[in-house]
Amino acid sequence: MKKSKVSKPLPVPGLLQDSGSPLHEMESKESFATPALNLANHFLIAMPSMQDPVFGGTVVYVCEHNENGVLGVVINKPTDMTMEVLFERIDLEVTAGGDGMTSRPIMFGGPVQDDRGFVLHTPGTRYSSSLTVTDEVAFTTSIDVLEAVAKGSGPQRMLVSIGYSGWSPGQLEDEISRNGWLTVDADPAVLFEVPIEERYVAAMKLLGIDPLMLTSEAGHA
Repeated sequence: MKKSKVSKPLPVPGLLQDSGSPLHEMESKESFATPALNLANHFLIAMPSMQDPVFGGTVVYVCEHNENGVLGVVINKPTDMTMEVLFERIDLEVTAGGDGMTSRPIMFGGPVQDDRGFVLHTPGTRYSSSLTVTDEVAFTTSIDVLEAVAKGSGPQRMLVSIGYSGWSPGQLEDEISRNGWLTVDADPAVLFEVPIEERYVAAMKLLGIDPLMLTSEAGHA
């Protein structure tokens, strides 16, 4: 994976316009069966011992897990960019109905395609390029969701990220087996409502774990 640019605001030419998930763009020279362990709609929680400069201390929401690999979004690593800056960079005019969103921070979703925007939100309106993960979470890569937000008609519960996190087939499973991650069923409240700085501890609490008491031993739910 390439280096993160989270230290400064990232250029955002616009959201992906193609249909389908970015995961389908991940190429493989081999054919893989559908994974026995499906982590879609799970949180990946970095073990406290993880020293990785990109993923250390993070919580990742897994949007898709199939034979092509895993696609997720980091949900607790804000950038310096706000929605207001994002709207300016993609030339979206904000009406009175959308001005309540302008101060929200943009997350660093991961080091893959970190010049593009990705949106996690509650389902409802069908946008041109969306993946419905559950009845409570959808993942959209098309700009029409932000157009709706700017007009005040978009989803009220949402998280916008720059970039996403991707793993090739078997890669994440290997990292989990080497005690890199804890996993737990995702809770939309942690994703959309818990303050950013509290999401890591909140995700740990879903497992009944106090991060301060956790060693480097593996755990899996």
